[in-house]
Amino acid sequence: MIVYDFVLNEETALEQVNGDTLAAARKVIAVHINYPSRAAQRGRTPAQPSYFLKPSSSLAMSGNAVERPAGCELLGYEGEIALVIGKAARRVNLEDAWSHVAAITASNDLGVYDLRYADKGSNLRSKGGDGFTPVGPALIPADAVNPARLRIRAWHNGDLVQDDTTEDLLFPFDRLVADLSQLLTLEEGDIILTGTPAGASVAKPGDVLEVEVGTADGTLTTGRLVTRVEEGTTPFADFGAQPKVDDLQREEAYGSRAAAGLPAADAAAAPRLSPELKAKLESVCTATLSSQLRKRGLNNVSIDGLTSTRPEKRIVGLARTLRYVPNREDLFKTHGGGFNAQKRAIDSVNEGEILVMEARGEKGTGTIGDILALRAQVRGAAAIITDGGVRDFSAVAAMELPTYYANPHPAVLGRRHIPWDTDITIACGGTTVQPGDIIVADADGILVIPPAMAEEVADDSIVQEREETFIAEMVEKGHSVDGLYPLNAEWRAKYNEWDAMGSRQSE
Repeated sequence: MIVYDFVLNEETALEQVNGDTLAAARKVIAVHINYPSRAAQRGRTPAQPSYFLKPSSSLAMSGNAVERPAGCELLGYEGEIALVIGKAARRVNLEDAWSHVAAITASNDLGVYDLRYADKGSNLRSKGGDGFTPVGPALIPADAVNPARLRIRAWHNGDLVQDDTTEDLLFPFDRLVADLSQLLTLEEGDIILTGTPAGASVAKPGDVLEVEVGTADGTLTTGRLVTRVEEGTTPFADFGAQPKVDDLQREEAYGSRAAAGLPAADAAAAPRLSPELKAKLESVCTATLSSQLRKRGLNNVSIDGLTSTRPEKRIVGLARTLRYVPNREDLFKTHGGGFNAQKRAIDSVNEGEILVMEARGEKGTGTIGDILALRAQVRGAAAIITDGGVRDFSAVAAMELPTYYANPHPAVLGRRHIPWDTDITIACGGTTVQPGDIIVADADGILVIPPAMAEEVADDSIVQEREETFIAEMVEKGHSVDGLYPLNAEWRAKYNEWDAMGSRQSE
């Protein structure tokens, strides 16, 4: 049995990570995605945790240096909370899982994206290098903290770059321990890295990285785990994988194309809305889509406060954007007349696209009228969305083209707005919209769906609505919602039988 001699006194002195701590670790297990902020950044939210192994030889203490291997460009850092197993765990349940954790500490899950391609997802070479898992400097006893009330922060050359809590983890710590123990024995001294929040990026030789873990109220802290980055001098031998990067790896390492210093993706290469995906999204209501987005940590993706001229229609399309800025007379002279941004946006919207306008919620003038709305309809636009006013309202409302608006207003454009720019990131109805986002709207409201997760969200929404159809049938037959909504194990089994029967009848 590994014994940690923790001291919790007025100075909150804690056991320090030392060589014995590192030697006790037989294996290091890391979780891929666990924070909603990271899932949103990556554009995918796993239904179950997934893991990879790091060798115990990658462990290092605070104050040590880490090499960026010679020839490599992208040494990524990821501040994480590390769990230290205190007693063996095999097939433990959720209720007992946390009792098998002796301590928590700070960790930095380092890795080189240059070798990510080489091991097909195992991350052995990309994340297994010597010194690639610094931990420390202090251990906080697990029984002294609430695992759902921890805070993690990371600094890059003194700048705070990661700051999150464990309150809304996709997979709480006890679940990770219990889940892993179902198949393998977690041994005393093993370390579990529990995922990183958004903000992870790339470090270069000469940089200093720091990670700190503590209670959300600040009463207990590991202190700052410090790692200095040095340039490696020994090149890779020619009989093994060589460092190799492309813009995709740079984007993933830095977190975005902009952070990596890359130009915006070519509009022609932007995500497209396939007929199959469009049909899926049209088959489910926005209420269901909203619940699936919320499960993935996205709560601020609805365009609020607008009314539709065609509320009976469900629309799905890719966003094109137009931004209005507050009127200033000298600027309106240069930007308001001629073939301005408003007219360019209308005259370039394509079939099936949705023109979304940022009008700052200003209701004192129109942002679209009958002539331009007709032009958008002729071009095949799926809808117009504006958080401002609509002129010539009766004519616009009579069109087949759905228009979402804040209010009717007779005033012409130059009273409150200048049409400023097109196909840029905008704000509309309280949320952010980017060109190429997928817009879904029906009588319940308007949602903005990041293209990278749209397929997954659509598939899970179809499953959810199938389950809700079954639940509604059972309620109609007189069953209580207790245990039925949501489905408990007994009702889940009945649903599976019902679903299988329906599938066979449709064959």
